[in-house]
Formats: sequence, C-alpha cells, structure tokens
Amino acid sequence: MNNWKTEFQTAFKTLPPLYEFLEWPLPERLQEVIYSYSLFIPKTLAIKIKKAGPDSVLARQFLPDRIELSKKGFNDPIGDRLHSKAPQLIHRYSSRALFTPTTVCPVHCRYCFRKNELNQGEDFFSPDFTETIAYLNEHPEISEIIFTGGDPFTLSDEKIDFYLQSFSQVEGLKDIRFHTRYPVILPQRITDNLISVLKKHQAHFRTISIAIHCNHILEIDSDAKESILKLRDFNLLSQTVLLKGINDNTPDLINLFNQFLELGVRPYYLHHPDQVKGGLHFYLPLSEGRKLYHSLRNLLPGWALPHYVIDIPQGYGKINAHNPEKMDYSGNLIGLSGDIISAPEPNY
Repeated sequence: MNNWKTEFQTAFKTLPPLYEFLEWPLPERLQEVIYSYSLFIPKTLAIKIKKAGPDSVLARQFLPDRIELSKKGFNDPIGDRLHSKAPQLIHRYSSRALFTPTTVCPVHCRYCFRKNELNQGEDFFSPDFTETIAYLNEHPEISEIIFTGGDPFTLSDEKIDFYLQSFSQVEGLKDIRFHTRYPVILPQRITDNLISVLKKHQAHFRTISIAIHCNHILEIDSDAKESILKLRDFNLLSQTVLLKGINDNTPDLINLFNQFLELGVRPYYLHHPDQVKGGLHFYLPLSEGRKLYHSLRNLLPGWALPHYVIDIPQGYGKINAHNPEKMDYSGNLIGLSGDIISAPEPNY
C-alpha cells in the first residue's frame, strides 16, 4: 500500500480529474455544489467507487449531487454552537466533552452533519489548547474526552501523542475516544507507529476507544479489514448513520453489523440522520427508522445491537430513538417539556 500521506495529498479535490478517472460523464452544473461543499476523495476510495458503479451506495455517499443545493434543513442541526465552551471543546453532557482538534477528514461525506460548520469555519475549531486545558481543569466532572472534528487521525502521530500526554495530566479524565473513518477510507493511516503511540498511553487512562465510522459493508475491503484487526488491542466500537437509499434496509445493516462482530468491533451507534442543510436527501422519517430497528432487534443478539439514537435539534443532545416513553404514536419526538418536536419528512 502507498504511504497514507501521499494518498492524502493526491486525493481528488476537483471534478474533472475525478470523473476522468471514473470514466463517467461529468454531470452539468455540478461545480455549483463544490463551491458550497468541497470535494475530497482519495484514489483508493475512487477505485472502489468506480468498481461499484455510478448508482452504488458508495457513489451516492461520496460523490456530489445538485440536490445538496437545497436550502432546506439546518446549518447546525445538533446545536454545536450552543455548547461550545472553549476553542476546540463542545461540552453537551456533564461527564464527557467533544474535542475538535482538526477540520480535516480523509473524505468529504455528502451527508455530514457538520458540512456547513466545516465550510464556514466555526469558532469551536479554532486552536487554543491552553484555554481547552483550563476549561477541563475547571470541570472535574468531565471523565471522557471524545476526539472528533474533522477526523482526529488526520493529526500527526506526534500531535496525537502530545494531546494524550496533556490529557493524562488532567485530574478526573479517565477515558479517551477517537471517532474516525480512516480504517475504511485510508487504511494506510493505521500504521505501527500510530498504534505504538496509542498503546503508550493505555496505562494513563481507563480505556482508549476507537469508534469506526462505516455505513455499508461495501466500504470494508481487505485493506480495511487488515487495518481494523491491527487495532484490536483497543476498545473498538462502530458508528453508522442510517441513510435513505444507502443502508435503510434490514439485510444491509445485518451484514454490516455481523462484519463488525467478525472483526472484533462492537456495534455501538446507529444514528438517525440529522436534518442538515445540503444533506436532507439522505433523511428518512423517524417512524421508518423505528420499524427498521425493531426488525434488527429480532435478528441480532442484544449484546450485538447498536444504540439507535437521534440528536434533538437545538442542542438537547442524543436520546434513544426507540424508547416508547420518548415518542408519541406517530413517531414524533416528545421534548423535555412534553411538547412534540416535529421530525417531518423533508419537503425538497
């Protein structure tokens, strides 16, 4: 395999060379989408997309579409801004905080819930690590730091080492979690040196977890499997977004979760899609998601069933999307005050 940094640097960032490589006709007026939401596809992923075809779940997840120009939806669908407490830090839940050390990902997913925030350069991505550490020292109730972004494995090994060493000095921090797409998008990133850096700090924390973001079994080729198996000394979790036209059916989800289990990854999160502007074509009604999840409960053992969650708009945070106490009979969410929070099917 090529060096991951070379793969990263040579990724497709403009439309003509990408479609020339794919040998597909370039759709008209697609450049307008790229002006709003940038393109980034490594060649290793482009090879998989080309093999899968223009109507595949891979093409639909990662290639731009003019429907992204719709004005429907929210810039900040889960309320990141409301809970930004320090540069690079989002504190929504008492015991854990999100750390956003980078805006850079190994691929630009077209459904990304932060696609507008990343495009607009929100303040919570601004680096000021001194203030971040000061905030953590002032809030000893925070026991877990969750590396997000962007993708934290975009950082150099040296930077990851620095952050872990710094967090190990904060009293009360017990758990570290990385959310990443690298094992399936750029598996070359999972190097022996990266693993050594992570292992170096295992003794400093109760757990180091790696949540692998993957939505369909077609994303997992032999290289991805090899990279995931290299990480089995850590607590491996999965994160999957339920997406209309991608994985909104029982067989695809069962195949994916069984593949995770074979690789030593615990299915952890099945996210109902957020109502993000530019990504509503991936949205499906909550009532459909609940029926689908109910079918999974009959086909997977309880310990292999991920949490089906939804982020309530306006920053209330995640709730269990299959908890009847939080739903009325139409599938709408019941808010903290008892009011119905609408989860309608988008009107394009």
